[in-house]
Amino acid sequence: MFADSARIIIRSGKGGDGHVSFRREKYVPAGGPDGGDGGNGGSVIFQVDSGTNTLSDFRFKRKFSAEDGKEGAKKRMHGRNGKDIILKVPAGTVVKEAQTGKVIVDMSGENTCVTVLRGGHGGKGNQHFATPTMQAPKYAQPGQDAVELEVILELKCIADVGLVGFPNVGKSTLITRVTNARPQIANYPFTTIQPHLGVVDLPDGDGFVIADIPGLIEGASEGVGLGHQFLRHIERTKVLIHLVDAASVEGRNPIDDVYAINKELAAYDSEITNKPQIIAANKVDVIQLEDGEEDPVELLRKEFEPKGFKVFPISAATGDGLTELINEVREILSHHKGETITYEQEFFPEEHVADKLPYDVSYDEKNEWYVLEGPRIEKMLGYTNLESEKGFIFFQKFIREIGAIEKLEALGMEEGDTVKIYGFHFEYYKD
Repeated sequence: MFADSARIIIRSGKGGDGHVSFRREKYVPAGGPDGGDGGNGGSVIFQVDSGTNTLSDFRFKRKFSAEDGKEGAKKRMHGRNGKDIILKVPAGTVVKEAQTGKVIVDMSGENTCVTVLRGGHGGKGNQHFATPTMQAPKYAQPGQDAVELEVILELKCIADVGLVGFPNVGKSTLITRVTNARPQIANYPFTTIQPHLGVVDLPDGDGFVIADIPGLIEGASEGVGLGHQFLRHIERTKVLIHLVDAASVEGRNPIDDVYAINKELAAYDSEITNKPQIIAANKVDVIQLEDGEEDPVELLRKEFEPKGFKVFPISAATGDGLTELINEVREILSHHKGETITYEQEFFPEEHVADKLPYDVSYDEKNEWYVLEGPRIEKMLGYTNLESEKGFIFFQKFIREIGAIEKLEALGMEEGDTVKIYGFHFEYYKD
């Protein structure tokens, strides 16, 4: 099955913790600190794979994690860095933050390899905290936390031209005739169940890419059928070709079809209908007019050419009129050379992580004290010797740098109030 969207969870690697150790060598009775730094966590990287054209690799696996960094060791040994995880996606894949729908990165154009989540930095070992007055620090820095994010992957075809029309109007036949694409052709309500990209080769090398967008039905913009999955592939195109059945072989009115399709396009994204549009009146080779009946191609011209839509009579089956149609498309595209339709970044994971507090502050009314706790606080306490003056100062500096004091004061904490941090109780005094 064709897969052009997926919802997954990505996680960067946690930074390794710094190590606490001291030199223990013969003839060196009072060796200094020699705890090594933790390794950096692995990053989550998205990379364009030219050999892939679907997101099917993400259908059955939901979570993708980079490797955590390793803890530092004695003798100033640096912990091993965690391995990055590289997620290979087709060109045109847009990565969005799942809750807001905002774009993190569009894997198009120059964005062929992008780091979306960076691994946490490794913590510093206790060797870095030695001072002339504190020569044996019994604390080290914990590694930065891992970052986890739920994202939506959407594949939006990168094509110059979008070929749209109702089922069975001849889109697959047309793209087979003018490009190197070979879609399956059959007389079913949804002949094409995935967009087909084909390259139109022209003698002067000035070719273009055309996408056969699966047949639309009314209500597609509201998700009826496979509506949204089809419509998202039109967003990047520069020109739209409406293919209609001019012969009304299946009883469809070609004029009504054009209006119906544009209605669905406008409902999905009003900007799409501002793109240049061409009407290709297909199956003219089987038109049979009765006495007094007006040519459907002329009816199309009367209706749409005053609106700026040129109408080209063609036969995808015989090839009649295709040269004129392709030349018109090339002429329009010549005014859009060098343009690449990409989506700007709207969501920045770094800011999201910075805003996410790694601790909680609260007020205990029963005991009349403020509470500061959280995984990061607990871990730092485990590495800090609060009985030493330097260790106590180090911990105070840590909670101030992460903004905990500011948050507690915003909660109402004043000088002289008690703060409970796990098993410790402190009286707060302003510097």
